[in-house]
Amino acid sequence: MVYLQITLKIANADRAAAACVYQRYKEPFLGTVAGAKSKELLVREEDVQVLHGFDSKENAAAYLQSELFTADVVAGLEPLLGAAPEVRIYEVA
Repeated sequence: MVYLQITLKIANADRAAAACVYQRYKEPFLGTVAGAKSKELLVREEDVQVLHGFDSKENAAAYLQSELFTADVVAGLEPLLGAAPEVRIYEVA
Protein backbone atom coordinates (compact mmCIF):
# COMPACT_ATOMS: atom_id res chain seq x y z
CA MET A 1 0.00 0.00 0.00
CA VAL A 2 1.15 3.52 -0.81
CA TYR A 3 -0.16 6.68 0.82
CA LEU A 4 -0.33 10.17 -0.65
CA GLN A 5 -0.59 12.65 2.21
CA ILE A 6 -1.55 16.24 1.48
CA THR A 7 -1.36 18.62 4.44
CA LEU A 8 -3.38 21.83 4.12
CA LYS A 9 -3.27 25.00 6.20
CA ILE A 10 -6.92 26.04 6.33
CA ALA A 11 -8.43 28.53 8.77
CA ASN A 12 -11.12 27.19 11.08
CA ALA A 13 -13.70 29.41 9.40
CA ASP A 14 -12.96 27.78 6.02
CA ARG A 15 -12.84 24.14 7.12
CA ALA A 16 -16.50 23.41 6.37
CA ALA A 17 -15.95 24.60 2.79
CA ALA A 18 -12.84 22.43 2.53
CA ALA A 19 -14.80 19.42 3.80
CA CYS A 20 -17.35 20.05 1.04
CA VAL A 21 -14.57 19.88 -1.57
CA TYR A 22 -13.38 16.62 -0.02
CA GLN A 23 -16.89 15.12 -0.11
CA ARG A 24 -17.55 16.32 -3.67
CA TYR A 25 -14.50 14.55 -5.10
CA LYS A 26 -14.18 11.47 -2.85
CA GLU A 27 -16.40 9.19 -4.98
CA PRO A 28 -14.96 10.34 -8.34
CA PHE A 29 -11.48 9.73 -6.90
CA LEU A 30 -12.33 6.21 -5.72
CA GLY A 31 -14.27 5.37 -8.88
CA THR A 32 -12.04 6.75 -11.62
CA VAL A 33 -8.43 7.20 -10.47
CA ALA A 34 -6.10 4.33 -11.38
CA GLY A 35 -4.99 2.39 -8.31
CA ALA A 36 -7.08 4.40 -5.83
CA LYS A 37 -7.91 2.37 -2.70
CA SER A 38 -9.03 4.86 -0.03
CA LYS A 39 -9.39 8.53 0.85
CA GLU A 40 -9.67 9.94 4.38
CA LEU A 41 -9.99 13.46 5.78
CA LEU A 42 -7.96 14.00 8.95
CA VAL A 43 -8.63 17.18 10.94
CA ARG A 44 -6.23 18.52 13.53
CA GLU A 45 -6.20 21.84 15.32
CA GLU A 46 -3.14 23.00 13.36
CA ASP A 47 -4.06 21.66 9.89
CA VAL A 48 -6.16 19.37 7.73
CA GLN A 49 -4.74 16.32 6.00
CA VAL A 50 -6.13 14.25 3.18
CA LEU A 51 -4.75 10.73 3.13
CA HIS A 52 -5.13 8.85 -0.16
CA GLY A 53 -4.42 5.12 -0.44
CA PHE A 54 -2.99 3.71 -3.68
CA ASP A 55 -1.69 0.44 -5.01
CA SER A 56 1.61 1.97 -6.27
CA LYS A 57 3.86 5.04 -6.09
CA GLU A 58 3.39 5.53 -9.83
CA ASN A 59 -0.40 5.80 -9.50
CA ALA A 60 -0.09 8.17 -6.53
CA ALA A 61 2.26 10.44 -8.51
CA ALA A 62 0.06 10.23 -11.60
CA TYR A 63 -2.96 11.41 -9.60
CA LEU A 64 -1.12 14.64 -8.75
CA GLN A 65 -0.95 15.36 -12.50
CA SER A 66 -4.54 14.31 -13.26
CA GLU A 67 -7.29 16.65 -14.37
CA LEU A 68 -9.42 15.63 -11.38
CA PHE A 69 -6.69 16.83 -9.02
CA THR A 70 -5.37 19.89 -10.87
CA ALA A 71 -8.58 21.28 -12.37
CA ASP A 72 -11.13 20.24 -9.75
CA VAL A 73 -9.62 19.59 -6.32
CA VAL A 74 -6.89 22.23 -6.43
CA ALA A 75 -9.24 24.81 -7.95
CA GLY A 76 -11.80 24.16 -5.20
CA LEU A 77 -9.29 24.35 -2.35
CA GLU A 78 -7.01 27.13 -3.59
CA PRO A 79 -9.10 30.05 -2.24
CA LEU A 80 -9.17 28.38 1.21
CA LEU A 81 -5.43 27.76 1.62
CA GLY A 82 -3.35 29.76 4.06
CA ALA A 83 -0.08 28.30 2.70
CA ALA A 84 1.15 26.00 -0.03
CA PRO A 85 0.10 22.38 0.57
CA GLU A 86 2.69 19.89 1.76
CA VAL A 87 2.64 16.73 -0.37
CA ARG A 88 4.30 13.45 0.60
CA ILE A 89 4.15 9.92 -0.75
CA TYR A 90 4.80 7.03 1.65
CA GLU A 91 5.18 3.32 0.95
CA VAL A 92 4.22 0.79 3.59
CA ALA A 93 7.24 -1.32 4.53
